[in-house]
Amino acid sequence: MKIIQLTQGSQAWLDYRRTMRNASETAAVLGVSPWCTPYQLWLLKTGRAQNSTNVAMQRGTDLEPAARLAYEAETGNIMQPLVLQDGLYSASLDGMTLEGDLIVEIKCPYRGQDSALWREVKAGYVPDHYAAQIQHQMMVSGATLAHLYVFDGTQGLLRPVAPIDHAVQRIRDGWDQFQIYLDTDTPPPLTDADTVQREDADWVAAATAFSAAKLAADLADDVVAKAREALVALAQHPKESGGGVSVTRFWKQGSVSYAKVPELKGIELDKYRGKTREEVRVTTM
Repeated sequence: MKIIQLTQGSQAWLDYRRTMRNASETAAVLGVSPWCTPYQLWLLKTGRAQNSTNVAMQRGTDLEPAARLAYEAETGNIMQPLVLQDGLYSASLDGMTLEGDLIVEIKCPYRGQDSALWREVKAGYVPDHYAAQIQHQMMVSGATLAHLYVFDGTQGLLRPVAPIDHAVQRIRDGWDQFQIYLDTDTPPPLTDADTVQREDADWVAAATAFSAAKLAADLADDVVAKAREALVALAQHPKESGGGVSVTRFWKQGSVSYAKVPELKGIELDKYRGKTREEVRVTTM
């Protein structure tokens, strides 16, 4: 194991991570991540997609220093953020003791104590995707114990995590299989959560034609909407016509909000549904 002198979040750190088997990616490799499938990770690792940051992720980044201070005040441990490497494997740690026997993984869920993560950790459960990340971190660092620390911005919740012997082999086997997809530039099997990225000529030509037609239709819709507004403004009687166009005013009943009907509370309505049917939606980006 060696320390990599990189600042977490820097461009150099991001470039380094593209070449490594990273702890935060292990859940995706093993197929247990709720946010990233193996195919989506493959797109990122091969440069076909780029990482993006959302509000929840930014909150975690912003709160991490305060969370680490709160953890240190609570436990008396002094934790140093580090980027560690052991062969092909890397781990960007939120903190490790000077002795190297203990690491901390900090999570700052967007909804704080109202989040599913807070409730799960409070109940003594570590979600599989975080467990995979932490086991990878202990494998790389050699730490004999990890603390999962969930922070709501004011208070923290600590859950000890011990190494699991069979987890190491599972992580290595998973990454070895995933590496084949990278080396052969072959996508992993797709899941229902995946969106296939198409770059072939036929798709690009059809997509370009659709986008142009959609733009023209949208512009036409705008012209139609403005002409309609003009006709409606001119119409004074419930029914008026002329120039091949009719304007009719009428009242329509509102739809029923079945969820608000007290007699239907607790009644299973699925048996009254029609047959499931496939629908296709085509949109522009």
